[in-house]
Amino acid sequence: MSRFSAVTDNPHDGRFNQKTGILLTNLGSPDAPTPAALRTYLREFLSDPRIVEIPRLVWMIILHGIILRIRPKRSAKLYESIWTENGSPLTHITRLQRDKLNALLQEQGYTNTEVVMAMRYGNPSIEAGLEELRDKGLTRIIVLPLYPQYSSPTTGSTFDAVSRVLQKWRWVPELHFVNGYHKNTPYIDSLASSISEDLEKNGMPQKLVFSYHGMPKLFLDRGDPYHCLCLQTTRLVVEKLGLDKDKVISTFQSRFGKAEWLKPYTDATLASLPDENITDVAILSPAFSADCLETLEELEEENREIFENAGGEKYRYIAALNDRDDHINALYDVLKPML
Repeated sequence: MSRFSAVTDNPHDGRFNQKTGILLTNLGSPDAPTPAALRTYLREFLSDPRIVEIPRLVWMIILHGIILRIRPKRSAKLYESIWTENGSPLTHITRLQRDKLNALLQEQGYTNTEVVMAMRYGNPSIEAGLEELRDKGLTRIIVLPLYPQYSSPTTGSTFDAVSRVLQKWRWVPELHFVNGYHKNTPYIDSLASSISEDLEKNGMPQKLVFSYHGMPKLFLDRGDPYHCLCLQTTRLVVEKLGLDKDKVISTFQSRFGKAEWLKPYTDATLASLPDENITDVAILSPAFSADCLETLEELEEENREIFENAGGEKYRYIAALNDRDDHINALYDVLKPML
């Protein structure tokens, strides 16, 4: 048996065409808010060397001997608090994004395109998404990871997963890989619009917090550009809206472990603001293209509680761009040069 696979052993049978397949990817979610499902999900996620960069043998002992025995039960409760009748919010929103982007491409005359969704961890997998495109005979593929700001643990890891699958294919497709779009004008416009809509409704807070997903500072020290790209995103939005820079701050959330992560930390910042007589804040997370555990539970609930317990009075979360029409238009604009 050959180590390489193909949809047919006859390259002239007419199954191959010039249609373009778009693989829309995000991080992923467990299949259910249960300890068993979380154990499976976390095992895959935390086994990725892009996620945890410590000696593999040491980490595997820690992961399987401690973390996977304790964390799944705790994480399952958090996921249960945000689970909906449509399942995981992240998976459901990505599905809506896929459908809207498909419809927009058809509306714009790109009838030879098809969008398929996939998740880096969990289901539907990267391999399943690529196989779906191949089974349709598509020999031209664009991979669009839904991470505006490139980072090794997200975008880099997605490329690894795509590459591993294609290494097993006999006929490797024409491949275009989007490694980020944080400076894309329609994306910045969409972020700005989501903020301005909130400000028109609720007024300008004392502090507008741009909370990005964190990463170990070691990654920055070793050359990961993510930190810089996040700050650039904030600057571009502030310039677009003409905001007072003193009323805006960029922070980093979702850290775990004892290592130093990117600073300032979101939770520590929120805990300290009331001591500076800042009791009215609005917070958003531009690194997330869809609402998920880190926004719906961590920002909406956990960090709200931290702020209010410290003396904060007004706290509001500005939702991720999700399936807003202007967000879908931005994704289309990112793809258009490759179509």
